[in-house]
Amino acid sequence: MRKTVSGLAGALLLAATAIAQETACADTAAAEEIFAARAAFNTALAERDPDTIAAILNEDVVLVAASYSDLFLGAEAQLALWQGNFGREDRVIYTRTPECIILSPLMPLAMEYGHWIGQQEGAPEQGSVSGRYAAKWALTDGEWRLDAETFMTAACEGALCPVRD
Repeated sequence: MRKTVSGLAGALLLAATAIAQETACADTAAAEEIFAARAAFNTALAERDPDTIAAILNEDVVLVAASYSDLFLGAEAQLALWQGNFGREDRVIYTRTPECIILSPLMPLAMEYGHWIGQQEGAPEQGSVSGRYAAKWALTDGEWRLDAETFMTAACEGALCPVRD
């Protein structure tokens, strides 16, 4: 399911930023597992590997896209988004770079904060689009899985600068 909800996305990003400023980043085995899962997700995006992406997503995962706060509800919706990207001749490869993982002291949950960049495959001269993100992870059946991600566009260059239809 795809929707647009700019108010919700802004509120989520603001809340995530406030939490990050008040809590120390984790340096634990759990944080390392999340860093590894993020690296696997990035590799899967670059290599057009929907099976690996599916294994990292919780069934009810939520993605709030960067520029216009399009909302993708559920693993199926997110996989459809990525598979559409994989088939494009001018596809953009997105890379998320985590800067901080914060573990909940109460539940098997974690928040990831970082920056992201998108560049057209094989054509970096086309420019880039980039920004900040926050992601919530949940320990499910012994594996860290993505529960929610929200992105904000902060910079762009060239042909990848967003234009609202």
